[in-house]
Amino acid sequence: MGWSADDVPDCSGQRVVVTGANSGIGLEATRELARAGAAVTMACRSVDRGEAAAADVRDDALDADLSVSELDLADLDSVREFADRFGSELDVLVNNAGVMAVPRSETADGFETQFGVNHLGHFALTGLLLDSFAADARVVTVSSGLHAQGDLDFDDLQHERDYDKWEAYADSKLANLLFAYELDRRFRAADRGGLSVGVHPGYAATNLQYRGPEAEGSRLKKLGMRVANAVVAQPPEQGALPTLYAATASDVEGGSYYGPGGFMNLRGSPERQRSSGRSRDAETAARLWQVSEEVTGVTYDLPAPE
Repeated sequence: MGWSADDVPDCSGQRVVVTGANSGIGLEATRELARAGAAVTMACRSVDRGEAAAADVRDDALDADLSVSELDLADLDSVREFADRFGSELDVLVNNAGVMAVPRSETADGFETQFGVNHLGHFALTGLLLDSFAADARVVTVSSGLHAQGDLDFDDLQHERDYDKWEAYADSKLANLLFAYELDRRFRAADRGGLSVGVHPGYAATNLQYRGPEAEGSRLKKLGMRVANAVVAQPPEQGALPTLYAATASDVEGGSYYGPGGFMNLRGSPERQRSSGRSRDAETAARLWQVSEEVTGVTYDLPAPE
């Protein structure tokens, strides 16, 4: 038997923030972390949906220490307000929320939505919470196996000239890993504790798959996603395992990447894996970091690696 939710260690005394905690992988990660004794801040775009999800978690863990706080990653003002409200020492930040394969639109700050929410929103959030991190804090950033199809074009990061919803998604997931690895390099360059890792859930049946077809108004595509989820996907409880492993396991190393080790890495117990060569390109990561600081206005008090 591989690693499962039963192997999550005691998390009593730890404060965790999970973005997108009201559904899917974020909800299941929240559930297991709360069962293990962590105090979880559920960072959700909709407070009402977050409170409903918190009630669902309390049905399983009556003593769950949960709080719901509004966070819209598509609006940097909301990101800053969330960080200003957060007044605790932070042990684990799970950058989980995201959008997938939606028609082109823009965030409140004018960023292409997938790049803006999946990468820039989390980049800004992490930087704004940096001073709250415990000495041994972990940052877990959820990417996707589709990151391997990503190839950032710095002349058109916002896909203004040519937009393909799946290419834009893959690029945003590549950006997630470039960020995760660069953050870990900067932690080490600063000679401070803490680690940053990337994960992917494989193919998990969540509401994420339906957002693109819903935005397009396509019932046929939504039906196709429903069939694929039923036939191929693993349940969200399984999809959350790489996140839980990266957030809690004692042997996790900074700059690593974890995903399900079963059939085609789509399902199964979590294991350490290799991400694409592009995701490991330190020069690209440094350039993305600089651009991300410039467009978000959020800078990190961390030195660049030599």
